[in-house]
Amino acid sequence: PPPTPPPTGRPTPMDLRDRPEDEAFRKEVQTWLADHVVDEFAALGGRGGSGDETYGFDVRLEWEKVLAAGRWTCLGWPVEFGGRGASIAHQVIFNEEYVKAKAPGRVSILGEGLLGPTLIQYGTRAQRDRFLPRIVGGTELWCQGYSEPDAGSDLANVATRAELDGNEWVVTGQKVWTSLAHQSDWCFVVCRTEPGSARHKGLSYLLVPMDQPGVEIRPITQLTRTSEFNEVFFDGARTARDLVVGEPGDGWRVALATLAYERGVGLLGHQLSFRRELDHLMEVARENGRAQDPVIRQRLARSYAELEVLRYNTLRSLSGYDGPVAPPEASIIKLYWATWHRRLGELAMDVRGPAGLVVESAPYELDEFQRTFLFSRSETIYGGSNEIQKNIIGERVLGLPPEPKGDLR
Repeated sequence: PPPTPPPTGRPTPMDLRDRPEDEAFRKEVQTWLADHVVDEFAALGGRGGSGDETYGFDVRLEWEKVLAAGRWTCLGWPVEFGGRGASIAHQVIFNEEYVKAKAPGRVSILGEGLLGPTLIQYGTRAQRDRFLPRIVGGTELWCQGYSEPDAGSDLANVATRAELDGNEWVVTGQKVWTSLAHQSDWCFVVCRTEPGSARHKGLSYLLVPMDQPGVEIRPITQLTRTSEFNEVFFDGARTARDLVVGEPGDGWRVALATLAYERGVGLLGHQLSFRRELDHLMEVARENGRAQDPVIRQRLARSYAELEVLRYNTLRSLSGYDGPVAPPEASIIKLYWATWHRRLGELAMDVRGPAGLVVESAPYELDEFQRTFLFSRSETIYGGSNEIQKNIIGERVLGLPPEPKGDLR
């Protein structure tokens, strides 16, 4: 008989155990990965994630095509758009097994995880037909044109503008912190298309080709000495009139939907990579004797417990959703994981001790923990800074009075 429903007003408890169909799917994923994560793909050792996104790029690009041939890209997309229509549970299983298998870091995350679902929800049939098959096949890469020098976490302050010139939009402005822009074929750009508009009104969501004379990309060298992030300058760049997603002037709503997808199922795979980092750190602490220090041991235990809490809260937030995780509650997860990972980097340096201050080889070859320590600084900023996430949680989740704005003199 079906279980007795909980009392009114209380959520249904989560059952995290695999059902028989889940076990069969997990076995299918494990078998396929074991057969294909071999040779040059296995040699990457799972590298290519955050802070390491330029590592082995050409090999990882080929891996996208192998995934596509096995129909393992875009799992959650509806079948009619090239996906498998996989349930949330099966998407979670795939991400879990993918990380456990140390498969190469994905290079098509922005297309598959952000732009694709946005087009499925808001795009025209022509836009879907043009772009979705290439995302599924791993043959076109995307970057995200949101942040600007004066519009980071405050996205509504966008100043990049686009004007119609016959059948084309002409885009002028600057974007910054654009991940992998130098390796992308297209950019989804939030820009102002209504002169005189302010804040979230008058924005549009355009699809802009990157390989054209009006686009200049300048890499930003990070603390890790890599350059995943870039400045992008649009100086009369052009794109077709029909490559606006949603209606002109309705870009704010479309942009928020894209941000919501960013907090989705893929985050669970991200968390499993965190678990792999933590497991390795505990191994190092045992080997170098730092695990005998009661303070270090307590910090490791705390990191383990907090990561488990993060996993369960993420699963709970996904429960019942077939689309993006609804903001503003998604801000809780972003604030939590970014802060947790930054603390892990700090803990790693304390566990390593003086050895953590020396690079693996010249001129600046960092090890896993050094990359984590340095790159995790940025994770509390990108995707909405910690300070902004706290404001959203306070005002829109807890219902607290809004932060004072304007001149308070």
